[in-house]
Amino acid sequence: MSATVEHIKVGNTDIPLIFEKDTTLPIASMQLVFQNSGSIADGEHPGIASFSASLLGEGTKSLGAVGFAKKLEDNAIHLSANAGTETFVLELESLKEQFDKGVMLMADLLKEPNFTKESFEKVRLLKLSRIKQKENDFDYIASLNLKLLVYKNTPLGHPSIGTKESLQKLTLHDVQSFIGSHLVLSRAIVVVGGDMTLEEAKQFAQKALEPLQKGSMEPLPFVSHTEKPSQVVAKKDTKQAYIYFSAPLHVKADDPNRYKAKVAAFILGAGGFGSRLMEEIRVKRGLAYSAYCRANINKSHTSLKGYLQTKLESQDEAIKLVKEVIDDFVAKGVTEEELAQAKRFISGSEPLRNEVLSQRLNRTFMEYYQGLGVGYHQKELEKIEALRREELNAFIKAHHEIGKLSFSIVTKK
Repeated sequence: MSATVEHIKVGNTDIPLIFEKDTTLPIASMQLVFQNSGSIADGEHPGIASFSASLLGEGTKSLGAVGFAKKLEDNAIHLSANAGTETFVLELESLKEQFDKGVMLMADLLKEPNFTKESFEKVRLLKLSRIKQKENDFDYIASLNLKLLVYKNTPLGHPSIGTKESLQKLTLHDVQSFIGSHLVLSRAIVVVGGDMTLEEAKQFAQKALEPLQKGSMEPLPFVSHTEKPSQVVAKKDTKQAYIYFSAPLHVKADDPNRYKAKVAAFILGAGGFGSRLMEEIRVKRGLAYSAYCRANINKSHTSLKGYLQTKLESQDEAIKLVKEVIDDFVAKGVTEEELAQAKRFISGSEPLRNEVLSQRLNRTFMEYYQGLGVGYHQKELEKIEALRREELNAFIKAHHEIGKLSFSIVTKK
């Protein structure tokens, strides 16, 4: 049975519900997904979405962090909150027999989060410690600096975890206001699956959402990648160079040609051995252990992103080669053999991406959320199978913007 999109009414609000029944194991899961509530909604408080998710991890005001955690542990219930770029998600999983308890605990958490000074300061200390730890994570530094470079002065141009300065300025009232205005019915999509009927799933969703206000949802902004090639360098005590790069990609989430971008990116750098970047940078020249890039297509932003690590003395050569490979790719396109290999892999690996319930639910959620239509992935496979080299090369040539590369490098002091 594949996942389907249903709807439920909570008050006078119509809420999408994505459901799949699976009786393979006696387990159940539910996600409450709140749109336009991730780090893109941080506004004047960088890191507030991430902070709010962590604060929800401190349990309810009446039970406290320890008491709430004990309730979960005693019933083998997993309940967590996390903030992505576009969405804020509460996730629940348990054995079917304990799922009703889990739903009630989720509702309690939404009804009375642990909004105390003690829990707030605890989360702030943990976040500041996390930022401190990241100072020696060179992959993180290179990736973050690239993000700050290409999305400067936009809703994405800040660390999702926040900064020392932004977290020091944050108040408990700020977090309460963020949760109160973003975890609302108008932004909610429910994803439910496991050993239950559709009617049970609807009842569980109703219980979980009952504490929420209707609220409102502003449109999700689309954030453009810089069109001007740029470079940022961070000097650290490192023994190798960390090179992250990205370029604009003018393909939006609901673009009918996004399947072509998927195939093109696979051939260019997402396909591992056999991809252009891997062949030119590792196999032929031995400049890196791996070289990778992919098409990063979201509702709020799109780009071609990639990375590699190389010897300090080889970094300039590696950067030059990345540019040359991508320019050549745009100019000449792909070969028949590369296209045939991409088709074989994408088609052959599809069953592995749908083996478990969570994968199938997530696929249907993304189809719905990105406006692609339920069943899109099967149609995409058919389009990829029918794709001709001439069509793909015309698409690649039309997207010369992927040659406008920006680089973030972490190298030796």
